[in-house]
This record gives sequence, structure tokens and C-alpha cells, in this order.
Amino acid sequence: MNYVFLPVMFLKFWFIESLVALFKFFASFNSAFFELFSLPLLLRTYFQPLKNEYRQGLVGFSRALGIFIKTFLIMVNLLMLIIILALEIFIFVSFMIFPIATVALLFY
Repeated sequence: MNYVFLPVMFLKFWFIESLVALFKFFASFNSAFFELFSLPLLLRTYFQPLKNEYRQGLVGFSRALGIFIKTFLIMVNLLMLIIILALEIFIFVSFMIFPIATVALLFY
């Protein structure tokens, strides 16, 4: 092993391989979030009755109640998704800046 190429190997590891792995982890995490909190399902079934209640006289009430509850659930899911995405962006940027900040601290 030639120690001259060690900084290049570190930069390749940190800025290419690790960032790709971090991005894949975040993609998997977001996929698990969508599976757990079923945001796409709530959006697809927004105008359907909450418990598929199609008895005479209850269809309108069931749809209205479903829309009311699903609106609340969608707002909560979107709030959680925004928080998760903001954290992911912060972690991603921090991860990229960390080696640069470490070297900059040596010269200040």
C-alpha cells in the first residue's frame, strides 16, 4: 500500500461511497415511513368512506367522517415527513462539511 494515495482514498470513501450509502439509507428510511404511516394509501382513498360503510343513509356521513379524519391524519403525516426530510438534509450537509471543517480547525 502506498501512503501517498491515502488522502485520495479517504476523499473517495467519504465523498462518494459514504454519501451513496447514506442516500440509500435515507431512501430506505423514507420508504419505511411511507409503509408505516400509509400516506399514499390515505391520499388514494381520501373520498371513500372510512370503514367502507355503504348502508342506506350512512354513505354521506361515512364519507364526511372519513374526509375529516383522513385530513387530520394527512396533515400529521406531512408534518412528520417535513421534519424527517429537514433532518435528513441537515445530516447530509453536515456529513459533507465535517472533513472540511476538521481541516479548517487545524489552521485557525
